[in-house]
Amino acid sequence: MNISGKLQGWHYALLCYLTWGTFPIYWYPINQSGMPAEQILAQRVVWSAVFAIILLLIFQQGRAVINAFKQPKVLGIFFLSSFMIGLNWLAYLWAITNEHILDASLGYFINPIFNVFVGYLVLKEQLNKAQLLSVGFAIAGILWLAIPAGQVPWVALILAASFCIYGLIRKLAPMEPLSGLALETLLMSPFAIAYLCFCYNQNILVFGELNSLQMTVLLCSGAATTIPLLWFAMGARRISMSLLGMLQYISPSLQFLCGVLIFNEKLSAERSVGYILVWIGVIIFLLSMKKTRAKNTKKH
Repeated sequence: MNISGKLQGWHYALLCYLTWGTFPIYWYPINQSGMPAEQILAQRVVWSAVFAIILLLIFQQGRAVINAFKQPKVLGIFFLSSFMIGLNWLAYLWAITNEHILDASLGYFINPIFNVFVGYLVLKEQLNKAQLLSVGFAIAGILWLAIPAGQVPWVALILAASFCIYGLIRKLAPMEPLSGLALETLLMSPFAIAYLCFCYNQNILVFGELNSLQMTVLLCSGAATTIPLLWFAMGARRISMSLLGMLQYISPSLQFLCGVLIFNEKLSAERSVGYILVWIGVIIFLLSMKKTRAKNTKKH
């Protein structure tokens, strides 16, 4: 791998995580419209499908999607992956429209640790002591947040678990990033359109009263969803998984800062302890990855 390839991959991954990290700011105008998270999700799915189809035509990858519809097993797998990414989008949109940006941030902090745990259980990947310790700290942090509040941090857990399962499905049933995303949005689109039609018939559809900025944000949501995912895929192909994993923490860190500094979400001292436990787990996890990478480099 040459230096320019590494730099190019690093730039793609950085662009992706910077975009995801600032999504609370992107969706802010829609938050002010009073549009429920369910309607935002439905609109996002429809416009993502439209944008993905345009890209399929430009890059001539439509044949792969057509072939997938002829393979029931592949179609079934992608129905499941589309459900998981749809659940992830819904939980995230609900979080940022209901002032739970910090919970969304927590979900993406613990997501990589979930990946390690699922890799151990499902793919039989070996975990070293440091990785097991990082999982332990993450679980302790979640329990700390849950017990004093008297409730489990469901938003964070749903975000982490759904994206983890989505990643596992895509790992076991690979398709090209663009064609796979297009297939998923096409599978979700009938449900999204049906829901929007229902809202229209019930006179609860929020659309015509949007101002020009809100309308622009909504119509561009397809591009805002699709482009970062493509950047992610292009970055993953050019840099190591360990570097990709370390860069991943840019996104929840920015979301956390958005929640505290821009949207003035309150973080009590008691709640901070739970976040600190999770962050300790994250730091142990990253140091373990760095140590493993150094050992592998010495072997080669």
